[in-house]
Amino acid sequence: MTALARLILVLLIIPLALLRDPVSADGERPGEFDYYVMALSWSPNWCALEGDARQSPQCRDDSGHGWVLHGLWPQYHRGWPSFCRTTQPQPTPAMTATMTDIMGTPGLAWHQWRKHGVCSGLSAPAYFDLSRRAYDSITRPAVFTQLERPVRLPARLIEEAFLRDNPDLAPDMLTVTCREGRIQEARICLSKDLNPVPCGRDVVRDCSLQDALFDPPR
Repeated sequence: MTALARLILVLLIIPLALLRDPVSADGERPGEFDYYVMALSWSPNWCALEGDARQSPQCRDDSGHGWVLHGLWPQYHRGWPSFCRTTQPQPTPAMTATMTDIMGTPGLAWHQWRKHGVCSGLSAPAYFDLSRRAYDSITRPAVFTQLERPVRLPARLIEEAFLRDNPDLAPDMLTVTCREGRIQEARICLSKDLNPVPCGRDVVRDCSLQDALFDPPR
């Protein structure tokens, strides 16, 4: 192969490689993934950051929300699928409404199905049922629901509380994230059978803040 031919081959291959996003992949085949990431969001902090501005019903003073289910996300060992092509029927408004007790709003339930649920290989009812079972499989530490005023704390205390109340969890199966100086989420890695498993490197992004803001339940 001549030098010119090799150069042309490289120029053809590089653009194709750049089109392959190694982190996220839209339109992948449903059901082909390695494990789930269950994201639990601390509702009062989300409300302070954006929910109040949206006038979300999740943020009413009488909502009582603490750790809510942000989503159950199919995950590869590196990267994740999203917006997979599926022949499953879309969830009905009544179906998404049944998830508001643990997800805050039916709109979030719909969005999670549209982006992540379609990659599970499950029907919408089965995906929401699995999401609820995942949520119920993890003990949310009660100590946080007893707060009466905002506090600042090391983010590692959130992880330690989850580990203490869930003996089956190990440190590499859980990560705590922050956003704009606040505790954002606890993300727990689960097998397809909802057993705790180690998280991939791209999931473990532990917040290192020593004074993260944590708002009390409303």
